[in-house]
Amino acid sequence: MTKINILKNYPKTKIILFTILTLIISLVIFFYWFKSILPVNYNPEALKGSQPQDLIYLQQGVKEQRGKILAVVTSTDIMGSSGKSTGYELTELARAYYVFKANGFEVDVASPKGGKPPVVIDADDMGKFDYAFLNDEVAQNKVDNSIAIANVDSSQYEAVYFVGGKGAMFDFPENLSIKSIVSEYYQSGKVVGAVCHGPAALVNVTLDDGSPLLANKTVTSFTNDEELLLIPNAKEIFPFLLQSKLEEQGAKFDAGHIYLEKVIQDGKLVTGQNPWSVWAVAESMVEQLGYTPIARQITAEENTISILNTYEDKGYQQAKAQIKSMQAKQKDSVHRILLAMHSIVSVMQFEFGKSYDLLGLLASADND
Repeated sequence: MTKINILKNYPKTKIILFTILTLIISLVIFFYWFKSILPVNYNPEALKGSQPQDLIYLQQGVKEQRGKILAVVTSTDIMGSSGKSTGYELTELARAYYVFKANGFEVDVASPKGGKPPVVIDADDMGKFDYAFLNDEVAQNKVDNSIAIANVDSSQYEAVYFVGGKGAMFDFPENLSIKSIVSEYYQSGKVVGAVCHGPAALVNVTLDDGSPLLANKTVTSFTNDEELLLIPNAKEIFPFLLQSKLEEQGAKFDAGHIYLEKVIQDGKLVTGQNPWSVWAVAESMVEQLGYTPIARQITAEENTISILNTYEDKGYQQAKAQIKSMQAKQKDSVHRILLAMHSIVSVMQFEFGKSYDLLGLLASADND
């Protein structure tokens, strides 16, 4: 009886084994193909020695002093009861810091507690400006000795910029000094900027007439979709989901495509959706301060985000044409690692057709 059952099941067993073997072989082939289209000359170690004096952007910057901007970072190092470490996002401070400096503004750094704030450094996102910031003695002294927000003389600054980092969700919304500065600056016509989780500083801010600052304001921030994709239990970890809280307080929330640049300017209020929005947020703030931002070479990361936005809005062929146009002008104009990461994100979202398209764009972006 047992032999008969085995014989009956033999064809089915063979099909299952063949399917598993085919899948394994396919995955191995895909791995080596995927590896082959990534840049072979990518060497992040070479960037670690970047110095601020080597940045042409700063060398060509505005020489006149146009005033000061206050950058505010979180003091929170643990995400609630999760035990997971957090802090301010280095790239969200570094890039804005140099945009402000290049455009003639001195920058001070403040935090809820003062002193050295916790920092999050994601090696995959680091570029020459970020490493230059780490090697900038003046900048690091300002960070290591950040001003306690309660001790800030708000009259010294033309604008305030709230840096992202998940810790901001815990110590920005209820901080009385932060609420006071935001309310004062907004009502006096000064510029208020925030990026990613930085817009948590806008939560619970009340104007002199008793109305919420956010009422009928068009803003953006790290979206619920972006949060929940990476942290499925975010509702349990954070006091709230930022997009939901902003909407709850009357904001008109304008979400861009997931993990792509999105900047909203509503009067003197400038908000950015995520870390890929920092450059544009900082330059928009400079514009709201009454100046035209100086020319800056667009980074390969920014080009890639632009390509991905084109793909989302206009489709594969338009995005591919944009790649070819960019590379005709500058060979290393596309950040292929970032394209690969977005392909993986698409798989995480079960958007396999999109992932396939992005792999096609990755293959066409041959910088080597």
